[in-house]
Amino acid sequence: MSLHPTLQPYADAWTHSIEAISELVQPLVEADWNRRTPCPGWSVRDIVSHVIGLDCEMLGDPRPIHTLPRDLFHVTNDHQRYMEMQVDVRRHHTAPEMTSELEYTIIRRNRQLRNDSRDPGTKVRGPLGSELTLEESMRNHAFDVWVHEQDLRTALGRPGNLDSPGAHVARDVLLDALPHVVAERAQAPRSSAVVFDVHGPVEFLRTIRIDIQGRGTLETAPALGPAAALTMDWETYVRLACGRITPDQAADRLKVEGDPDLTSAILRNFTVTP
Repeated sequence: MSLHPTLQPYADAWTHSIEAISELVQPLVEADWNRRTPCPGWSVRDIVSHVIGLDCEMLGDPRPIHTLPRDLFHVTNDHQRYMEMQVDVRRHHTAPEMTSELEYTIIRRNRQLRNDSRDPGTKVRGPLGSELTLEESMRNHAFDVWVHEQDLRTALGRPGNLDSPGAHVARDVLLDALPHVVAERAQAPRSSAVVFDVHGPVEFLRTIRIDIQGRGTLETAPALGPAAALTMDWETYVRLACGRITPDQAADRLKVEGDPDLTSAILRNFTVTP
């Protein structure tokens, strides 16, 4: 028995990121666990708790029975409440408790992945009782864990892995969201095109083309005379798309051309993570 070839890249990306997280937090003293991260409202401990909780759910463990305090101002919707449960239940755990639970969870998940022969289309449980395919679940999870690895690196001043397997999964996940951002949220004009030019450890040039019905599609062919063009480095792209910084905070790393109302609308609606 072994993992389906379609799923292997997601397992590899998760492994790379989770091992990097483990390596980052292993030597931390107690005070470092309370450092603020770019993820709104979450400390280093909270991020690691979230990652452990996600993997426990991938393992099929029951969710904790826990009542959230009322003063968590960063928790404003059902999705955030759902995610906060695994985090808040560990808020008073010590550094040794956190690292040992992380290590144990990694061992269990590695064993699960080694013995998993399910089809990529198998339906599995997702957040808030949703149902998604095993492939979607593993892809989302690889993306999530890589983004949180980057949160930890920023908080701890340990940059790296911007071109790791998880980074390439993140690129694909974020690119899939671009047509919705440009066509529906930013309401780009019909029969127009918007170009994104991203450079750095992960590079790409993509066009979102809006058809006569107002639907957006992702294309690799460059557009001549686009309505707008946005150029930025890969890290800025990720941090904007994941809501870690605002367009104003990224202004010195952004080059925008074309219709100013359209570029403003795109940047205002750029965050795609819940």
